[in-house]
Formats: sequence, C-alpha cells, structure tokens
Amino acid sequence: MTRFAEHGVDAAMALLVFDGCAEPALVASSAERPWDVVVVGGGIRKAEPPLPLFDQVLNLIRRHAPGAAIAFDTGVGVGVEAAQRWL
Repeated sequence: MTRFAEHGVDAAMALLVFDGCAEPALVASSAERPWDVVVVGGGIRKAEPPLPLFDQVLNLIRRHAPGAAIAFDTGVGVGVEAAQRWL
C-alpha cells in the first residue's frame, strides 16, 4: 500500500482466504466505490488448489466492479506496476 501511495495511486486492499468468505469480502470491497482497476495477485491464480477461487474472483469482479480493468501482478511488491498498466 505504501508503494501505491508513493506513486500517487489511491488504493485499497482486500485479502481473500480460501475458506468460503472470499465472496462476501470481495463484494464488500467492490461496493466501497467505483474502481478503475482491480489487481489480482499471483497467490490466487498460480497454484492448482485455488483455481476455483480464481474463477470466482474474476466473475465477482466482472459482476460487482464492471467498470474496472483487471490486472495481474507478477509477484509480491509489483501491484503498482500492474495497476499502472491500466490507469
């Protein structure tokens, strides 16, 4: 979050866990305000076990933040660069 602030990007973070609470957390975060871009971290999309969560996250973003671009980071600490590709 510090790096986003250093680049003048107003950002918020929603941490999702693999326990069935991902949907309410993502829906609540999506409803906070209109988003320009949503960055999906590698922890959700890189490993086989969370694949159903990855599907769910993308569809929830599409449904609840329809005006937002979807960006993917390549690792820890590079979310700013992923977001900036779409800002």
